[in-house]
Amino acid sequence: MEEIIQLTSENIEKEHICCAISDKKCKQSYQAKKDWLRKEFENGYIFRRIDARAKVFIEYGPAEKAWLPINAPNYLQINCFWVSGKYKGNGYAKTLLQYAIDDAVSQGKNGLVTVVGTKKFHFMSDTKWLLRQGFEECEKLSSGFSLLVKKINTEADNPVFKESVKSGECEIKKGIVVYYSNRCPFSEYHVTNSLTETAKNRSLPLKIIKIESMREAQSAPTPATIFSLFYNGKFITTDISICMDSRFDKVMEKALK
Repeated sequence: MEEIIQLTSENIEKEHICCAISDKKCKQSYQAKKDWLRKEFENGYIFRRIDARAKVFIEYGPAEKAWLPINAPNYLQINCFWVSGKYKGNGYAKTLLQYAIDDAVSQGKNGLVTVVGTKKFHFMSDTKWLLRQGFEECEKLSSGFSLLVKKINTEADNPVFKESVKSGECEIKKGIVVYYSNRCPFSEYHVTNSLTETAKNRSLPLKIIKIESMREAQSAPTPATIFSLFYNGKFITTDISICMDSRFDKVMEKALK
């Protein structure tokens, strides 16, 4: 098993952050994610990955500081958690999760919380796998999101979604509306370039809303603040590939069934 390393403000410039490693189109977005991480490290955010050129990593931090519309006092909140390719089935996911559990215990936290798709959503953790690791669903939204919790303090209150996400809709009811942040190195490029061209090709109204602060994220109309696309006010998908002209119609058709 490869060594697990932690990224910090001191080493992040020389270390990769797993996603978009060789995607030259996303170079500026990649740097924006690094800049975002550097700021969040000051809020107790953790990024751990294997010491290899691979997509095997976990991100988490204090739920009170999460860029998510949830209420989860004294929990650690898991964000991106990914084990890909040949590294699957080798114990890396359990090892990375155990780091988060150990940190929650050492910090006296009530447990871990994470947002997932009730059924697997793109760019979100594997719901079924987390349930097998002892997470439990504590809230579910009609838009297809679930809030999972793994308690250390069994007497603690359950985390909950904020009211801003309960309807599964956004305020703008016409055309495409996208909410995104620099939490992902793919989002900036594909929203501002790929999706802009895709919408233009179909003469569809497009409103892009970039989430630029923790406060904005915590009042967003979606639990997926990396990337969420709405159409005529309704939540559609977390799949960034919908931005691409070759994928838009297929993803929309599947989502609207």
